[in-house]
Amino acid sequence: MNTSRILRRTVLAATLGALCLPAMADLADIKAAGKIRIAIDLSAPFYGYVDDKVNPAGSDVEAAQLLAKDLGVQLEIVNSTNSARIPNLLSNKADLIISSLSITPERQKAVDFSIPYGAIQAAVGAPKSLKITGIDDLAGKTVAVTRGGPQDKIVTERAPQAKVVRFDDEAASITAAASGQTDIVAITPPIIAAIAKRAPAKEFEVKFVLQSYQLAVAMRKNQPELMNWVNGWVKTNLSNGKLNAIHLKHAGVPIPKEIVDGAK
Repeated sequence: MNTSRILRRTVLAATLGALCLPAMADLADIKAAGKIRIAIDLSAPFYGYVDDKVNPAGSDVEAAQLLAKDLGVQLEIVNSTNSARIPNLLSNKADLIISSLSITPERQKAVDFSIPYGAIQAAVGAPKSLKITGIDDLAGKTVAVTRGGPQDKIVTERAPQAKVVRFDDEAASITAAASGQTDIVAITPPIIAAIAKRAPAKEFEVKFVLQSYQLAVAMRKNQPELMNWVNGWVKTNLSNGKLNAIHLKHAGVPIPKEIVDGAK
């Protein structure tokens, strides 16, 4: 089943289920509750993970902590796999998504996005010894992807002769690549670096970039007060450098200039 069909079924199921759910929380409801529930994938280094003290960590976690602090409420992290991020939002298990979620036309049919606060690359990684320079080189090869992610869609559409193996989260993709289940993975550069760290003998590296995407905070549709507040929060924290400091800390590179300039 392709990614767009999965997303369509998710939206339909959430819509039908909405009849038996409580009213969706907007900004006033979140403030009244004193907490905000934010969906984050905690299996996606450097964006979200569990540290050696068993505490949530990563750039998404710190951004969510900053948002909750600025809003004056407590943060409740809704641990969500890559494929469960949007379903958890639509089924009212979360109020927002801050989870390396890129803006795509298909996702815009299901959720509303804030202005971009960062960027993410979809890339192909493999051992240094493997000669791969472009999408055509994936033909006939096994490629690990995270189910429902942008890399899944790109590889499926652009490399139809590749043997795509789908995993439910980034942690499983990392394990598959590091353990030798597959020599090729389509994922983000920071996660390719995590694979290289996990299995240094394999000398995993980025072979080529598939595409770059803008990252944004996602929320359910038709929540204008929440949208206005989140957009203002993104602009403020891009301007004051706090979001950039978080990105630098975890990724080692700054937020792209066009993202910062676009929020002015």
